Amino acid sequence: MVPERWITDWESSPKLPVYTRANAGEVLPDPCSPLCWTVVWEPGVIMGWRDSQISAGTMDDHELHPTRPEVIGHFGGYLFINGSTARLFGARGPGLSPEMIDATYFGSHPDVPPYVAEPWHDSPANTAKLGEWMMRAMTAESLDHLLVDRADANEARASRPNLSELDETALVGRMRSFTALLRRMFEHHLDTTAGTSIGLGVLGTIAAALGDPSLTLMLMTSIGDVDSAAPSRAMWAMSRLPAESAEFRTRFSDFIREFGSRGPNEWDIRSDTWETKPELAVVLIDAMRGASDSENPVGRDSKNTALREDAEARVRTAFADQPEVLAQFELGLRSAHLYLAGRERAKTNIIKVVHEVRMAAHALAARSGYTRSQICMLLADELDAFVTGPDEFRARLAQRERQYMELFELEPPFIVNGVVPPLTSWARKGESRATIVAAGEVLSGMPGAPGTYTGRARVIRDPADPLALEPGEVLIAPFTDPAWTPLFVPAGAVVVNVGAVVSHAIIVSRELGMPCVVSVTDATERIPDGAVVTVDGASGTVAIVSLP
Repeated sequence: MVPERWITDWESSPKLPVYTRANAGEVLPDPCSPLCWTVVWEPGVIMGWRDSQISAGTMDDHELHPTRPEVIGHFGGYLFINGSTARLFGARGPGLSPEMIDATYFGSHPDVPPYVAEPWHDSPANTAKLGEWMMRAMTAESLDHLLVDRADANEARASRPNLSELDETALVGRMRSFTALLRRMFEHHLDTTAGTSIGLGVLGTIAAALGDPSLTLMLMTSIGDVDSAAPSRAMWAMSRLPAESAEFRTRFSDFIREFGSRGPNEWDIRSDTWETKPELAVVLIDAMRGASDSENPVGRDSKNTALREDAEARVRTAFADQPEVLAQFELGLRSAHLYLAGRERAKTNIIKVVHEVRMAAHALAARSGYTRSQICMLLADELDAFVTGPDEFRARLAQRERQYMELFELEPPFIVNGVVPPLTSWARKGESRATIVAAGEVLSGMPGAPGTYTGRARVIRDPADPLALEPGEVLIAPFTDPAWTPLFVPAGAVVVNVGAVVSHAIIVSRELGMPCVVSVTDATERIPDGAVVTVDGASGTVAIVSLP
């Protein structure tokens, strides 16, 4: 039976009351396991999130709880982003607004409540500090700290000992040893994520002045150096090789060492990744084998690079006699490219470190005779007692696991505004009342990646089961994280239920050169398998050509 609340749930904030699942589903689509939440998220990730709010100037130290900062919510085991805190960035940032932040990060979902200004939101000191931060983001020429983080993440992997030889105390110690690194890396990640809005805002203003808002999408296409697109390119190369060949085996081994931290729901240490369950990667490579060589993501990227360069030339020509505007354009373009690529790099760095916590936790399970799932039912403050008396936890963890699995049946509300409904009142997954589309109907979302494509729709809800997707079909997904990216390669276009300008689906679709529309509410429920649809990534529409 589902409890009224889960053991790791937080209280909602009366002062910052709006929470959303928007973008959170890309990070933690499922309920977070107790061990991951209390070892990885609360002391590392979330405290880094807090640090970023203070260092950029959005909030002051006294405005955030010292250990459970109001940057997020955790309800029913599900991660929520605090929309009120994000809006405060818009309210206090010079030249920004809460509505701009809503559009950038949370899309056009109908349940998002309007922003309500309060006197304390106005803070000249924070606005001045944010102005300085924004100028740094606008003028940055490199993000060298992310390269340092990447080196540290690689070192965490390279220095992994033979975990099977470590005792329980050493394994727990290794799990805890990454807290400070995760905190630092996540501060950098949030700083970079916020920085994406600066250059994009400049480009959006210039595109609007030219009467072509879709121009911003083209200027962001095929920017290069996007770390999360690299596994797909490596998988494509392997898909051209016979699976039984020695070269394939060698490349696959190298691939697992480099990208083994990635996988479905990779931010939770309970989840398998390509290293712990290599068949997850194999099935994705097999899904690419049926695609023709013309679908090579490198070739797509080259074509879209040319389109982006043409768009850049168009802007430079239009403002050739306005040097100040042109200078703003060049700064905005460089900043947007730098920070969008940086956001994916920062996430990649963090995931490598999270994976090292995962591997130590899985080794602890093997050593103590528990399943991996059961070990992840522990709380951080139970670890020391578990080491001294693991058998005493068997009944407790078994019961906790049963309750935890019931959380997967719940459909978390897209928005929580003030009061968290008791879990017993949450809708069950599969109980959607969304109406099936009609032929000729046009669904609206947010423009993601430019281009128009007509093909047969294929609804995929689990990236671990991709074989239903045929080359050239339109992928309809509830959300996407990097584990979904290889499915983009054989697809003709991508449509996602949720998302916004900085969503993973958009960034990677642009790199792989395919149309993408996000924030199409209930797309996976409304568009049936086999419907023929036309996806227009520039206008953000999905037209239903015919039904199966």
